[in-house]
Amino acid sequence: MTERVSVAACPDRPGGPVGIPRDDDADVIVVGAGPAGATTAYYLAQAGLAVLLVEKARFPREKVCGDGLTPRAVKALVAMGVDVGPGSGWLRNKGLRVIGSGMRLEMPWPDLDSYPGYGLVRARAALDETLARRAQAAGAKLIEGVTVTGPVLDAEGRITGVTARAGAEAAGAADHDSERDLDSQLTFRSRVIVAADGNSSRLSVAMGLLKRDDRPLGVAVRTYYTSPRHDDDYLESWLDLWDGPRLLPGYGWIFGMGDGTSNVGLGLLNTSAAFGNTDYRALLRRWLTSMPEEWGFTEENRTEPVRGAALPMGFNRTPHYHRGLLLAGDAAGMVNPFNGEGIAYAMESGEVLARTIAQALARPSREAADRVLRGYPRALQDAYGGYYALGRIFVQLIGRPQLMRFATRHGMSRPALMGFALKLLANLTDPRGGDAADRLINGMTRLAPNPR
Repeated sequence: MTERVSVAACPDRPGGPVGIPRDDDADVIVVGAGPAGATTAYYLAQAGLAVLLVEKARFPREKVCGDGLTPRAVKALVAMGVDVGPGSGWLRNKGLRVIGSGMRLEMPWPDLDSYPGYGLVRARAALDETLARRAQAAGAKLIEGVTVTGPVLDAEGRITGVTARAGAEAAGAADHDSERDLDSQLTFRSRVIVAADGNSSRLSVAMGLLKRDDRPLGVAVRTYYTSPRHDDDYLESWLDLWDGPRLLPGYGWIFGMGDGTSNVGLGLLNTSAAFGNTDYRALLRRWLTSMPEEWGFTEENRTEPVRGAALPMGFNRTPHYHRGLLLAGDAAGMVNPFNGEGIAYAMESGEVLARTIAQALARPSREAADRVLRGYPRALQDAYGGYYALGRIFVQLIGRPQLMRFATRHGMSRPALMGFALKLLANLTDPRGGDAADRLINGMTRLAPNPR
């Protein structure tokens, strides 16, 4: 039976606000209902565990993103039973169109056994709510409009729950007594806690897990324009991102949304002196002045504010298991350093995490469960460690303008080389067999130096 926790719908619990679950009624608390949190909650609920999914906003809610999904993300969506077929609101794309050094190259997504041969576009407000509702339908209890404020620790410093605060908007309730109760501090307890609360991850910080300075960081800004290019069947990436005489380590994008608008934005890496010293919104405006007028990327056609967000890359917060707390998605720094993609890795890490937790909670003692939970960071390293290590080398190299210009100029004229680059940057290879490019990339990943 699907249950959505809300103040209006649930009976009182003794000694606490209306509609809030008892402190002990969850096996797992998942903080944050974005792609990582919702996926984790979905697979945990499917495994028969009692899951409390806590989201500070209410759906649908805004999230800065390019809205483009590679075949890797499509595979994760299909695994959750999400309908991505025609008429379901998703816009399919055939591949990636790259523009740079005066050239234009269209590259279809690779034909692989492991991944579908198409990508998707969907606004994050709709995507995130779809995933959260899938978790609900699987049996997770979702509370919206509740902000987690900190950890609850036992005598050994292990997290055993969270404190939280909810406003009246979480209830949909009108009477003042309910509003007063909901503004009080709440406490939820469970056997395991998951931090899926995004890049800032206040829960991780409260547990002493800070971002690592030795890992790459990106920033992205984006907005939407009414445009005749809204139904483009390719994702489009512009490699020549200039700020005056400086070639910047990043790219611009144009992704048609299929609804009359295009998502237009740019992303930069912190491997350049321009990072932190650039007005990204002004840079976006300057870049768009070079676009053809008929595309409509002008202020009068802009439909949303220009918004920005950080991109935590290459495991920039570790360890991923610490004193009872497990990290997933952006909270764990799961964004791909090669291309800035985060949704696929958020969902994949959520599934790995859920499977690990389900096995751990089936063990007869806390010590035995801890041994299983400590395997989660190892599983992430096995899955992504070598690839992210290559990505860290990549972002250092493209931070050098001369090398970036050389690579763009010589790569764009060689379609076979660009096809190899597409597989590498999008992390799309068949793990066994495949073609020569697959074998080379997989070999590089295995051999990459991978310090913890």
